[in-house]
Amino acid sequence: MTSNEDQDGAIARGARDDPWTRLRRFTPARIALGRAGGSLPTRALLEFGAAHAGARDAVHHPLDAGPLLEGLAARGLGQLSVASAAGDRPTYLCRPDLGRRLDQDSSASLEAWRAASDGDPPDLVLVLADGLSALAIERHALPLIDALLPVLGDLRLGPVVVARQARVALGDEVGALLAARQVVVLIGERPGLSSPDSLGLYLTHAPRPGRTDAERNCISNVRPEGLAYVDAARRLAFLIRGARELGVSGIALKDDSATLPVGQVGSDGDPAKPAD
Repeated sequence: MTSNEDQDGAIARGARDDPWTRLRRFTPARIALGRAGGSLPTRALLEFGAAHAGARDAVHHPLDAGPLLEGLAARGLGQLSVASAAGDRPTYLCRPDLGRRLDQDSSASLEAWRAASDGDPPDLVLVLADGLSALAIERHALPLIDALLPVLGDLRLGPVVVARQARVALGDEVGALLAARQVVVLIGERPGLSSPDSLGLYLTHAPRPGRTDAERNCISNVRPEGLAYVDAARRLAFLIRGARELGVSGIALKDDSATLPVGQVGSDGDPAKPAD
């Protein structure tokens, strides 16, 4: 039995009925762990150590971009691979500033793509960034994209950019070089003890280097145990439409998506326009 089942079984056998123990079935949070003398029970201590190790491993786990690129190609999406100016994982972890800038080769490849492309600039570019948990991108990026594509309406989608050693702000430079009207960075969030693979989504309208966090909208904890893919895609599509209508993102763009009936979209296939 799991620790939750053990403790529930103890209640059934007549042990002291601690109301916190009953609440454990509703949350992965570490509550009602029990006590062995003045310390934690061995099982709870071992579970904590394993979760902590999993979080540390997630931070250092290298992104396996091959399956991502294959999955994007199978969906008929263009792809580009880039890297930040942080050349390796230790540098990335110690120098956040370098993770916010492209290296020279990546900048050149994006400029070359833009110079060779025909037609209008893309309305939207998606950036898949390893961030602090490449596991999040490997597990959740493609399912999230599958949920997002049907609700994007007539948006012109640029190439999907897979970025290594990347911070959120890297998307601003990517979007600017590709002349994208909007950029959404899908990035692995800082691992927690119960969520080593949480995916974050960051929308920026009119991306360019120097944008601040106040100019982005964030949707966090996208994963089966958190915010479902369909719900995250619905919220993101709502914000994308709002940013297009109002010409802003971040604190100037209110997320009223929770007030919409499930599945409600505009007549052009986009999510309904948010309130000003």
